[in-house]
Amino acid sequence: MIKPPPYPRRALALACALCAPSPAALAQATDDAVPTLDTVRVTGTPLDIPLEESSTPVELLDERALLQRRAGTLGDTLDGLPGVRNNNYGAGAGRPVIRGADAARVRILSDGSEVQDASTSSPDHAVGLEPMLAREIEILRGPSTLIHGGGVIGGVVNVRDNRIPTAVPEKGYEGSVELRKESSAREGTGLFSLTGGSGPIALHVEGLKRSADDYKVGSGWTAPRVEGSAAKTWYGSLGASFIHSRGYLGVAYSRLRSKYGLPGHSHEYEDCHVHGNALHCAGHDHGDEPAAPPGCHWHGTELHCTGGHGEEEEVALVDLDTERWDIRGEWRAPLPGFARVRLRAGITDYRHDEIEHGEIGTTFKNKAHDARLELEHNPLTLGPGTLRGLLGAQHSRRRFSAVGEEAFVEPTDTQAHAVFALEEYRLGAWRFELSGRYEWQDARLDGSARRGTVRHHMGSIAGGVSWAFAPGHTLAVNLSRSERAPSAEELFASGIHLATNTWERGNARLTAERATNLDISLRKSSGATRYELTAFHNRIDNYIYADTTDRHENFRLVDYRQRDARFSGLEARVSHQLNRQWRVGAFGDVVRASFAGGGKVPRIPSHRLGLNVEWQGGPWTASAEWTRNFAQNRLAAFETRTPAYDMLNLRVAWRGRLSSGQDYEVYASLNNALNKLAFNHSSFVKDASPLRGRSLMVGARLSF
Repeated sequence: MIKPPPYPRRALALACALCAPSPAALAQATDDAVPTLDTVRVTGTPLDIPLEESSTPVELLDERALLQRRAGTLGDTLDGLPGVRNNNYGAGAGRPVIRGADAARVRILSDGSEVQDASTSSPDHAVGLEPMLAREIEILRGPSTLIHGGGVIGGVVNVRDNRIPTAVPEKGYEGSVELRKESSAREGTGLFSLTGGSGPIALHVEGLKRSADDYKVGSGWTAPRVEGSAAKTWYGSLGASFIHSRGYLGVAYSRLRSKYGLPGHSHEYEDCHVHGNALHCAGHDHGDEPAAPPGCHWHGTELHCTGGHGEEEEVALVDLDTERWDIRGEWRAPLPGFARVRLRAGITDYRHDEIEHGEIGTTFKNKAHDARLELEHNPLTLGPGTLRGLLGAQHSRRRFSAVGEEAFVEPTDTQAHAVFALEEYRLGAWRFELSGRYEWQDARLDGSARRGTVRHHMGSIAGGVSWAFAPGHTLAVNLSRSERAPSAEELFASGIHLATNTWERGNARLTAERATNLDISLRKSSGATRYELTAFHNRIDNYIYADTTDRHENFRLVDYRQRDARFSGLEARVSHQLNRQWRVGAFGDVVRASFAGGGKVPRIPSHRLGLNVEWQGGPWTASAEWTRNFAQNRLAAFETRTPAYDMLNLRVAWRGRLSSGQDYEVYASLNNALNKLAFNHSSFVKDASPLRGRSLMVGARLSF
C-alpha cells in the first residue's frame, strides 16, 4: 500500500459515434433541424487545417469531450477511441497503443514538443504529463505526422494545455476548479487552473492532487482488489507570456510527482542468468544453495516468500519526479513572404526510483532537451490553385541511465537532428498534401564495460489527397514511406528486466525500420447521419521486436531482432441524430499483425464493437455505451489467450450557471456497470492486473 506524500465478417460492420453537439447548439435547433457544429481545426499540424478537410485521419477530443473521458493516465484517457488501446501496468502507468503499435512507434507531444520521459523503455514507466489538465488532445496519422518524427507508424498524440498563455483573458482572469471521487479505488482528485493578466503580460498557474488505493476488479477473480495498484500524484505548473498583437513568447515550469505500485513486478526470477542462448534459473547464482521452495525466491542471500512460507513480499513501488521547462512562441509576418514562425522547446530532468522492500533497488534518469523551429510561408498562387506550406528543423538529446539491480541497459546518450517540410495545394474540391523529413541519429553507449556509437541516417516521405465530392463528404487517401532508427534500449539492452519478466539482449547491428503505409478514409461530417470509415495497411521491413529465445516458466530470454511485418486494419464510427434530444451511434476497430513467412506479432489487441446512445434535455445530459471486446485467439509465441468481455458505461450530468455568472457542471458516471472481469491483451501484466470492476464516479466543476 502506498502511503500519501483475413478479417472476420463481423469486423465489416464496425462503426463510432461522432461527438455529440453541444447542449447550446441543441437548444437553438428546431425540432426537425440538425444542430450545426463549429469548425474545428487540426492544430497538431501547423497549417491549422479544418478537421473536415484534413487528408490525415484525425481524432480530436476537445475540453467538453475530455471532461467525460479523463483518467489518471494518458492511455486510460484515450482507451476506447477507434484504433486506440491502453498498455496499462496497474493503475499508475498507461501508454496509448494505436493500430497495434506502441512505445517509440507512438510519439507523445506536449503542445508540439516531445514529452521526454522513460515510458518508451518499459511499460511500467509512466508518461511524464498530467492528462487531466489537458485542454485538447489530438491523435494524428498520415503525412502530417512526419514533421514530428519518422517511423511513427502508430500516430502522434498531441496534448494541448494552458501552461503558457497565448492571450490575456478579456475580463483579466479566467479559470476552473474541479473535485471528483471514485469508488473502485476510493480515489479522490482535486485540480485547479487560473489564467490572469494585464497589458502585455499573462500568467498561468495550475495544480492537481490525486490519491487512490488498490482498485477493485470484476467478479470472479482470485482477489477482490489488485494488490499494489495504489497511486498518488502531485502536479503543479507556473507559466508567463509576453503578448503582442503579432504573437507571443512564453515560458513555463512544471513538476510532476507520482508514487504508484507495480502489481505485476515479481522477484521470483531475479536469480536467473544466461549461459549462451539458454536461461539458467533456480539458484544457479548461489553455489550450493538449495532451490527455493514453492512461493519463495532468493533475494541475494535471503529467502523471500509469499503465501504462508514466510514474510509476505511487498509490491514494488515507483517514485517518479520529473521537472520540465517549456518555451513556446509564435510571431506572425516575421519576414517578407512568410506568414509566421513558431518555436517549441523543452528541457526535462526526469528521475524515478523503483523501491523494493523499503529500499531503492534501481534508479532511472533521463536528462533531455528538444527544440523545433517552424517557418510557414505565405500562400502562393500556383496555376489554378493555392500552395501553403512550411519548413523546419528539430534537435533533441536524451541522456538515459539506469543504476541498480534492474539496470538492463547501461548509460546511453542519443542525439537526433532533423529537417522537414510540409506543403498543401488546394484546387477546388481537391486538396493535396506532401511532406518529407530527413534525420540522423547518433546513439552512444557510455557504459563501464562497453562503449561505442551507432549512427543512422533516415529519410521519410508522405503524400495525401482529399476530395470533397459532395457537401460534407470527403474521400482521403494517404501513402507514406518512413524510417525509424532503433532506440538505445533496442541497441544496447543487456540484463534482467523484471517488469516484463525478461532478460533482454540488445543488438547494435540493428538497421532502421522501413514502413510503407496506405490509409484510405471516407467521412461524412454534416447532416443528421455522420460517419468515418478508415482502412489501413502497413508493411514494415526490418521490424524490430523482442524475440523469445528461451523460456523458464513465465520468465523469458529475449533478443532484439528484425523481421518483415504486416499490419492491416479497419476503424469505423457512425452516428445519427434522431431529433433534438436523442443521438445513437456505433463504433469499432480491428487490427491484424503478422510476420512475413508466418507468426503473429505479440500483444496485438482483439477487435472491438460498440453501441452508444446520448440524450439531452434542458440542462441534463445522459449517455450509455456498450462495448464488446472479442477474444484474442491470434497468438504470438509464448502468448496466452485473452477471453472476450462486455463493458457497459453510464453517465449523467447537469449543467447550470450561478447568479454571479459562473458556469458549473455536476456529473456522475458508472463504469463497468455489469462488474465484468476483463483482461487487457496489450498489457504485459494482464493476468496480474485485470481492468477495474464496477466504478462509480461523481464530480463537480466550476468555471469562471
